[in-house]
Amino acid sequence: MDKMSQYTFLAGLIGVTLASVLYIVHAFGARRRIAAMAGASGGTATYAAPSDAGGYATTLAALSFAFLTLSLVFRAIATGHGPFANMYEFSVAFSWGIVGAYLYFERKYRLRALGALVMPPAAGLLYYAWTIPSDVQPLVPALQNNLLLSVHVAVAIVAYGTFTVAFGAALLYLYQRDYHSSWLPSLDSLDEIGYRAVTIGFPFLALVIILGAIWADVAWGRYWGWDPKETASLVTWLIYGGYLHARTVQGWRGTRSAVLLLAGFVATLMTYFGNLFFGGLHSYAGL
Repeated sequence: MDKMSQYTFLAGLIGVTLASVLYIVHAFGARRRIAAMAGASGGTATYAAPSDAGGYATTLAALSFAFLTLSLVFRAIATGHGPFANMYEFSVAFSWGIVGAYLYFERKYRLRALGALVMPPAAGLLYYAWTIPSDVQPLVPALQNNLLLSVHVAVAIVAYGTFTVAFGAALLYLYQRDYHSSWLPSLDSLDEIGYRAVTIGFPFLALVIILGAIWADVAWGRYWGWDPKETASLVTWLIYGGYLHARTVQGWRGTRSAVLLLAGFVATLMTYFGNLFFGGLHSYAGL
C-alpha cells in the first residue's frame, strides 16, 4: 500500500504542478484578451472569451485532489494511522486541503484567476514533501492516540486550506486595487471571498487548539505549556480573530483587511513549519 501511496502522490504532484501553470496561463490570457479587445474597439472592454487553459486547469485540479485523497488513504492503510507522524504526511495533507478548499471556492464564485495564486503553494508543499524522507516509521509515544490526533490534523487541514484561499483573494484584491483590471471581479467581491474563507477556517483553527490541548494533557500531562507550535497557533488564531472583529465590528474593508489576511497566512506558515526552527515538544514531527 505504501507503493500505491507513492504512485498516487506522484500523480497528484504532477497534476497540481500542471494545474498551477495552466491557471497562470488562464489569468494572463484573460488579461491579454481584454487588452486586445479594448485596443481593437478603441475603448474599454469588459469581457473575455472563455479560456481553454482554465477549464483544463480545473480538470487537473480535480484529478489531483482525487489522487492525493488516494495517496492519503493508502498511506493510512500502510501505516495504520492518520497523516500526523511526520512532515511528509503533514505536507501532503496540507496540500490536499488547499486543493479541496480552492475547488470549493472556484465552484462557488467561478473565479479561476484565484487558482493562479492558491495552487502554487499546494504544489510547493508537494515538492517539499518529495524532498524529505517518507519512510514508514513507528509512532513515537506522544502520537499513540490515533483518533484524537486524526481529528486534530483533519480540522487543521480545513483551516489551513481555507486560509490559503483567503491569502490568494487578498493578493488579488491588492492587485485589483492598483490596476483596476477588467478581467477580475470587483474589489467588494474579492473582499467577500477572503472573508468567507476565514469564516470557515477560523472556527476550525479554534478546534485545532482545543483538540491539541486535550491531546497535550493526554500525552504530556498538561493542557498548555507555551510550546513554540502552541504559541504560534494561538498567535495565528488571534490574527484571524482580530480580522473578523475589525471587519464586523469596526467596519474594516479593503486594504487593511487584505493586509491582515496576508499577515494571517504568514503566521499560518510559521505555525506549520515552526517546529523545524524552534524545536519544542513538537520536534518529533521534523524530518
